Amino acid sequence: MPLLDGKTVVITGSAGGIGRHVAKTYARAGARVVVADVKPLDTVASELKAMDAEYLAVPTDVSDEMAVRNLIDRTVERFGRIDVLHNNAAIVTHFHWGIPHWPRLRDLDLSFWNRVIQTNLGGTFLCTKYALPYMEAQRSGHIINTMGDSDPARTGAAPYSVSKHAILRLTRFLAEEEREFGICVVAMSPGGRIATEEASEGAQAQFPGVESVGDRYVLAATAGIELTGKLLTVDDDQLVVES
Repeated sequence: MPLLDGKTVVITGSAGGIGRHVAKTYARAGARVVVADVKPLDTVASELKAMDAEYLAVPTDVSDEMAVRNLIDRTVERFGRIDVLHNNAAIVTHFHWGIPHWPRLRDLDLSFWNRVIQTNLGGTFLCTKYALPYMEAQRSGHIINTMGDSDPARTGAAPYSVSKHAILRLTRFLAEEEREFGICVVAMSPGGRIATEEASEGAQAQFPGVESVGDRYVLAATAGIELTGKLLTVDDDQLVVES
């Protein structure tokens, strides 16, 4: 039986890149997949349809509370439950892709700082907030937060890195709040630097593609409650706590 047979998974930031790849791994694992993104979802929706997957595509800006409520409401209306919430949506600093560096903190506009923090951290909070009542009623569920980081020596990466470190702390606090309901909350990185379709040709030649992510997030969606609050990785197809 597939690992996620009959489970309903919501994954944000799934129009392209890692999220698009992971959405398809959830579908192959037997899940009913809800894809959400501020970007057009046509491509991933077509791919899921070709897989004969049960899916729902909901355009969503995770920084917008009403949009998040709509995402959760439509998911429950369609599938009746939420078993896995994968908070993947983020504004990222993949400067190795060839995109311009963000400004130093002293030159950073407040509006840009707020947009990164509200999307990455605020979006994780909002999606979690509105999914939790359904998971608590079920007394089960998994929340997976995509992790990432950047070297402080890399100028311009501060807003992204700060948001991701905050998400890790949120993971740990949330895990303790939801333990009694059987809800497992974990964080996991994609496993290293990856070049998606948005990267320059040079970056695509230098770094592995999204296929290198494999099924790591499918495994995360099966984590036991003893792993709640942990930062996880995969070693030899097994979940392990990252030191």
